[in-house]
Amino acid sequence: MDAMVSRRDDRELGGAPEGLDALTVAGRLKADGGVGVFVARDYARMGEFVQAFRFFAGDIEIVEFPAWDCLPYDRLSPTSSVSAERMAALTRLARREPGDARPLLVVTTVGAAMQRTPPREVTCGAGFETTVGLDLDTAALERYFAANGYMRASTVSERGEFAVRGGVIDVFPPGFEEPVRLDMFGSELESIRTFDPATQRSTGQRRAVSLAPVSEALLDPDSISRFRTGYLELFGAVGDDPLYAAISEGARRQGMEHWLPLLYGRLETLFDYLPDDALVFLDNQVEAARTERWALTRDAWDARRDAALGKGGAAYRALPPERLYLPEADWNSALAGRQVRRLSPFHGPGEDAGGRLGRSFAAERAQDSVNLFEAVARHAEAVRAAGKRVLFASWTEGSSERLASMLADHGLEPVVAVRDWADVRTAPKDLYLRGVLPVEHGFETDDIAVISETDILGDRLARPKKKRRASNFLAEASALTTGDLVVHLDHGIGRYEGLKTLEIQQAPHDCLELLYAGDSKLYLPVENIDLLTRYGTDADGVQLDRLGGAGWQARKAKAKARLRDMAEGLIALAAKRSLRSSDPITPPQGLFDEFCARFPYEETDDQLAAIGDVLEDLSKGTPMDRLICGDVGFGKTEVALRAAFVVAMTGQQVAVVCPTTLLARQHFRTFSERFAGWPVRVRHLSRMVTARDAAETRAGLKDGSFEIVVGTHAVLSEQVGFRDLGLVIVDEEQHFGVKHKEKLKSLRADVHLLTLTATPIPRTLQMALSGIREMSIIATPPVDRLAVRTYVTPWDPVLVREALLREKYRGGQAYYVVPRLSDLPDIEKFLREQVPEIRFVVGHGQMSATQLEDVMSAFYDGGYDLLLSTTIVESGLDVPTANTLIVHKADMFGLAQLHQIRGRIGRAKARAFAYLTTPPEKPISLSAERRLQVLQSLDNLGAGFQLASHDLDQRGGGNLLGDEQSGHIREVGVELYQQMLEDAVAELRQAGEGGGVVDRGWSPAINVGAAVLIPEDYVPDLNVRLSLYRRLSDAENSETREALAAELIDRFGPLPDEARQLLRIVGIKANCKTACIERIDIGPKGAVLTLRDNEFPNPMGLVGLIQKNHAFWKIRPDQKIVVKGDWDTPEDRLKVAERITADLARVAGAA
Repeated sequence: MDAMVSRRDDRELGGAPEGLDALTVAGRLKADGGVGVFVARDYARMGEFVQAFRFFAGDIEIVEFPAWDCLPYDRLSPTSSVSAERMAALTRLARREPGDARPLLVVTTVGAAMQRTPPREVTCGAGFETTVGLDLDTAALERYFAANGYMRASTVSERGEFAVRGGVIDVFPPGFEEPVRLDMFGSELESIRTFDPATQRSTGQRRAVSLAPVSEALLDPDSISRFRTGYLELFGAVGDDPLYAAISEGARRQGMEHWLPLLYGRLETLFDYLPDDALVFLDNQVEAARTERWALTRDAWDARRDAALGKGGAAYRALPPERLYLPEADWNSALAGRQVRRLSPFHGPGEDAGGRLGRSFAAERAQDSVNLFEAVARHAEAVRAAGKRVLFASWTEGSSERLASMLADHGLEPVVAVRDWADVRTAPKDLYLRGVLPVEHGFETDDIAVISETDILGDRLARPKKKRRASNFLAEASALTTGDLVVHLDHGIGRYEGLKTLEIQQAPHDCLELLYAGDSKLYLPVENIDLLTRYGTDADGVQLDRLGGAGWQARKAKAKARLRDMAEGLIALAAKRSLRSSDPITPPQGLFDEFCARFPYEETDDQLAAIGDVLEDLSKGTPMDRLICGDVGFGKTEVALRAAFVVAMTGQQVAVVCPTTLLARQHFRTFSERFAGWPVRVRHLSRMVTARDAAETRAGLKDGSFEIVVGTHAVLSEQVGFRDLGLVIVDEEQHFGVKHKEKLKSLRADVHLLTLTATPIPRTLQMALSGIREMSIIATPPVDRLAVRTYVTPWDPVLVREALLREKYRGGQAYYVVPRLSDLPDIEKFLREQVPEIRFVVGHGQMSATQLEDVMSAFYDGGYDLLLSTTIVESGLDVPTANTLIVHKADMFGLAQLHQIRGRIGRAKARAFAYLTTPPEKPISLSAERRLQVLQSLDNLGAGFQLASHDLDQRGGGNLLGDEQSGHIREVGVELYQQMLEDAVAELRQAGEGGGVVDRGWSPAINVGAAVLIPEDYVPDLNVRLSLYRRLSDAENSETREALAAELIDRFGPLPDEARQLLRIVGIKANCKTACIERIDIGPKGAVLTLRDNEFPNPMGLVGLIQKNHAFWKIRPDQKIVVKGDWDTPEDRLKVAERITADLARVAGAA
């Protein structure tokens, strides 16, 4: 008995630096079995610990229990994926058998451990299990979803969402890798399939499924009545608290979790879920983090209480912090009587894990003369000579390989890859090992030295790759909303009014209703939706066209002629450049790798592709002219740095040109840091440099003693001469004036030119210009950027004040963006009165350029906590410390604008928050609400690209070709403009190569009297339906159609006849396109086919075909083809249409 008691004590465990602590914990758990808990000091540390632990003990089950990702007393709920993960962890612990000796590790953070949780009996009783073949009461299941916090969605993609479509129920339960699809047959559960959220296609089968709650707040009748009585006891009269009203009706409301204590009779803690003999490991500095967390909670509560007394904005009645969080006394009693080990990297009086921090190479990094990798290699040899194993730890597989090849260059080989700790143990002592083990610093024990990549290279931040969600959600988000302007190829600009089902030849047919000038209407059958393009969002003051009027055709012809000239100019420029020659430049071997290794992030695939393209261009022997497009902060500068390095090392000079002095300063800083320690000198030229410095720089550039110059357009002025200019890098080209552009153009034919731009150019436009101007697109976000948490909420003074203060105390800065100049005074007044702690500065477009630049510089240098401005923040400033954004009247901004502004925050490792506030007193319009929803759901990074392609119109398309282009875009709408440009380029190239001409401006009309639609009860969500119509009308070949059909069956159940007929009509349409059939009408007694422009690609073949079938086929004098027959049912008519068009297509193809 004594032995048992003596082991349960609370001690320091020294000599366990980060990395080794995971090994220590793993060792103890393996020895003792049972449950262990590791309490990390924050969320980032928790992630690192989990990865390190997996390396050391891949076979032990890990349960992660994260903290809420919102502030204490926030008006926002934690994200559903976080709540789901928490509930999955509690359910797993609650259901574990008491005597189970298998080791299990719970990893959590201080914030999560000191927060109270629902009691065990609630967690245990809140499961829902079902097996294939049993009866399933769908109504009960829907009630379960509602009570346990599942969210209804049209397409299930995130944990905690569900969708019910007739007999198919999709749900993404917490703790599952993939969502599941329950197929009902009547009331019986026929099958359970898992499916991929990105494609919505099935991936596998399951026999049974057990659902756990998603939210800690369970809303059943008992908890609702407990909430009501508890609320009244605490706060007396209800007043107009919307929260009380919502919960009384059983509805969920943002932020209701903060009232968790009122929903249950009592709350427990994570420790109550653990067996008594569980091992508790506290991370280094946990106590400090806990005190800080408690102070933060108290402050938040005080602020709420004061605000409620002062009645600023809607009253927020907060529960005292002790109700939901553990104060110090409760925390200590929760740990009392348990076996607790407090980990620390230092050696102390208690137990010792026998490790110490490894050597850091910071000193060598800072000295130019010492070669970094040489020093590492010597250190590793010394350690091995002392009889220890040496393991090089990297963040990812790729960086591990690169490290090995660089060490091999300095005589350290072979460095052998290991998968996990077991491999390390079995490897021979005299080998050097490398593995993927994410530790910030290396450590040494008596038998091993771990040298981490961070020790060698400084701050490397490669993080594990996350799967990016596919763009098909965006396709659905970009579907038409009623009231959108659309462009019909033949009739011009109209307004889309909605889907209507009309009777055509006694059969229902879905059509889009379009409104034109003079209230005339046009109904367009869904299979011809490809004749429509979206006009774009800038719909103010656009005239609708008249049906049958001549204005549209004239405008279209004019735009076409201008586009043709533009394409000719482009092709001429490309031809001119390909005739010039330059010396091929190749990167210096070995040195280039070391230069790249200083890049503190892992390159994304797009980035590597862009770098590869640039290096290839440089080695071609003709001047490079490449455009690199990428969302803000996606690593375009790194591509420029590497190009500059390669050129500068050959002795040629590099000029970097930026539109503003601020950007020039930023680039100068970056270039100087990266070129430190290389025989390359970087200089700065702009207004911000003294005259003496400028003169010195100019002289040095003339005689070649400076290799790289960074500056504003001053670099392009006449008095700057270069001895041997090899490469010009232009940043944010769209901001330069015409004169400087011309100067750049004159350089273009002779020196290498690399242009960077953040105006995303949609892939379609890139295709259109392929081969004329080389382009690389960087659309994947850098690995370490956390997605920006985006909230859409009515404007609330307490919320705004808290968000700003939270950012200030976190050491960061914030942006406050308003749509109009006239909104600035109100907000200034609000900030002065309500948030006096904050120093703010105002910036807007009416200031002079120098004034504005001074404001921006002061903000960039950290002189102010907040920049209050109109939308000018959307261009190019990179302030890594700015991580909170508040947008005033967000419903007045366009999607691309909001995305661009949101891209200004979240540039560093801290989690960024964007609050899109809407006017509290008036409801927002439907389309604005939809825009904000899209933004909120697009937390994933890199959405910029796909977004920009929907919203390219808002920025007039970027200056890919010249200034006039935005004018034509206004005339024909953005999507059509891209198509026409693509056609113009293709036509010219084909004419040059002697090819035919593309003609895509038509879509065959098909009338067979069959029902053609996707029924509403099959796909209830209108937007999803529209986007499916769009995808169908683009499906040219039978493989795409089959794939689409398979996807439909998979997502929505067996195809109804109408949808099957729609698919067949799309097939007939593809045949008609090949055979140039403009229209086909089939009735019970015969068919009439109209040829486009009365021409057929292969006239002789057509005559042959008609003679072969002369009993039924004829050509009328008006050149229409008539086929006689008896076809009474739609099915027969479809078959005939397929047969006739297939014959004609075959003959046409043989031309």
